[in-house]
Amino acid sequence: MFSTPYPDINILLHELRASVQTILGDRWIGMYLSGSLTSGDFNLEHSDIDFVIVTDDDLSAHLIQALEDLHTRIAASDSKWAKRLEGPYIAQQPLRRYDPAHAKHPSVRVGGGFGIDYQGIDGIIQRFILRERGVVVAGPAPCTLIDPVLPDDLRRASSGILREWWEPQLQDPFRLYVREYQAYAVLTMCRILSTLQYGTIISKPRAARWGKEALGERWAALIERALAWQPEDGVDDLNETLDFIRHTLERSS
Repeated sequence: MFSTPYPDINILLHELRASVQTILGDRWIGMYLSGSLTSGDFNLEHSDIDFVIVTDDDLSAHLIQALEDLHTRIAASDSKWAKRLEGPYIAQQPLRRYDPAHAKHPSVRVGGGFGIDYQGIDGIIQRFILRERGVVVAGPAPCTLIDPVLPDDLRRASSGILREWWEPQLQDPFRLYVREYQAYAVLTMCRILSTLQYGTIISKPRAARWGKEALGERWAALIERALAWQPEDGVDDLNETLDFIRHTLERSS
């Protein structure tokens, strides 16, 4: 079993894998880690534990309820990481390539919630990350489960996210009143711009470091503050963050 540098996370992942395998039985295919925990950018204070569990087919209501009960118990446990688990349960066929017509999956949400969530066009990006950089906890290699994701697919997905999710926030920026979300937005804009230029996906911190050098002095201080943000740091970058989103939209057109 894959081990992270964090023993208490390893314990949680081992318990999750064993419990889910018991519930799913022969419906189980594999469990994988993605995101910052596998990219070297995991932040002990802010990062989530991103995972994907693959099943042989769509799950029955009975099995979904059993998984919800499991995650409710995990969220109520003493582990400080229990509410930072995040990830979907996806059947083999829809995992192979993103299809918006088959994009609803049982999912664990940060905070311990559980439900059926719709995966938007960012599912293209998530498949690329899982295929190319995902770490096997148990099961076959992810490259055998997911078709190759091409550079133009990633550019299309990044442009779609920008226009479907971020552009409307220029008119109604209520989420951006929260300092953490401002920093998240800035790092995300850096990654979108990097993807549009190079046709690949790098971590948000790495994209931000690239952006500080590549995007010019106008944005360097904003990006640095986003990289260094802390809760209650007293910074309010709302207006500059909105300007950076507008800049990203202009460069993507």
